[in-house]
Amino acid sequence: MSREDIEFKTYDGVILRGWFYKPSDTPQEKLPCLVMAHGFSAVKEMDLNTFAEYFVHRVPISCLVYDNRGFGSSDAKEGEPRFEIIPSKQASDYSDAITYAQSRKDVDTDRIGIWGSSYSGGHVLWVGAVDKRVKAVLSQVPLVSGWDNINRLIRSDAMPTMNAMFQEDRLNRAAGKEPGMIPVVDENPQAASALPTPDSYQFFSAWEKKCEWKNTVTVRTVEELRAYEPAMHIHRIAPTPLLITVAKNDVLTPTDLTLAAYSRALEPKELHILPGGHFDGYSGPNFEQNAGKQADFLRRTLCTP
Repeated sequence: MSREDIEFKTYDGVILRGWFYKPSDTPQEKLPCLVMAHGFSAVKEMDLNTFAEYFVHRVPISCLVYDNRGFGSSDAKEGEPRFEIIPSKQASDYSDAITYAQSRKDVDTDRIGIWGSSYSGGHVLWVGAVDKRVKAVLSQVPLVSGWDNINRLIRSDAMPTMNAMFQEDRLNRAAGKEPGMIPVVDENPQAASALPTPDSYQFFSAWEKKCEWKNTVTVRTVEELRAYEPAMHIHRIAPTPLLITVAKNDVLTPTDLTLAAYSRALEPKELHILPGGHFDGYSGPNFEQNAGKQADFLRRTLCTP
């Protein structure tokens, strides 16, 4: 297996950087390609390399892994802040990553799949529905409804405070001030943060000293999250094959919301339910069960002419 540092430009001129993996024993062969990006605020070093290496070792496939704009090694658009997530832009960046993959001589342009997890698990549902170049969609513990998700995570009596924060941030930006920032996670789940669950804090804090991840996003990021409905077009993914992976005890992107979204998808579709919570499929005892199912799905869909 080989790993190449790559970069490509989005439609609006932002440079995104990442890695391109392919088997070392077939350097001249055009292979299917799986495009992969991480979820909310996460960077590629947070186990995306592990998934890509697993897939490339077991399936005749290449993997394009990149950091979302404004995070990790990727640039932000000039004049826009880092650590800001605008879901429509991240979804569009998936399509630009597909275009980059299609431009490579070692990629089969007609066999490109997309993989996402958590927030990007929602992105691939959207992109898989509207970008018909996609030939397989793998969505792991996805956000399916920002409105429903926020209303599960935030108590109703705290909503007026959140709305006031959004208003203040918009007024400050309009006045030329710096955007407001909020922690991604906090040890105290009652404190203000974008992802206020104990398992979110455990996952992200464990990575904070190991890679370029930063515990901050803009306030606008949270407002955009609440407005995002990535499963709106889930029924339009078909006839592209779809695999949705759900954690049985997910409290960050609640299990029942994902199951309801899956029920609206059309065939061909597959559901894989993992034990544990939102982050338990990234590593540890559930990784083999999770990645093994995904590799089998890729072998049967994307890698079969």
